[in-house]
Amino acid sequence: MRDKESSMQTQNPISQVQNAVRNVANAAAQMQSHPTTETLEGAQNAIEQAERALDQAQTSENQRAVQEAASQLEASREQLSEFQ
Repeated sequence: MRDKESSMQTQNPISQVQNAVRNVANAAAQMQSHPTTETLEGAQNAIEQAERALDQAQTSENQRAVQEAASQLEASREQLSEFQ
C-alpha cells in the first residue's frame, strides 16, 4: 500500500508544468486586481518555476501538452508585461 501512496503523490513532468503554468495564470489575474510589489514578485517566481518545469518536460513523449503549456505561459507573460 505504501508504494501505491508514494506513486500517487509523484507528479509527472506534464502535470508539473501544467500546475506551474496554472500558477502563473493565477498570479497574472492577481496582479491585475492587486498590482503590488509583492504580487509582481510572486508572479516572477511563478514564471521561473514554470520555465524550469517546461525545461524538464521537454523530453516528455506528450509534446502537444508541452507546447500547449508553453503557449499558455507566453499568454500569461504578455499579461504580466503590462505591469513591469
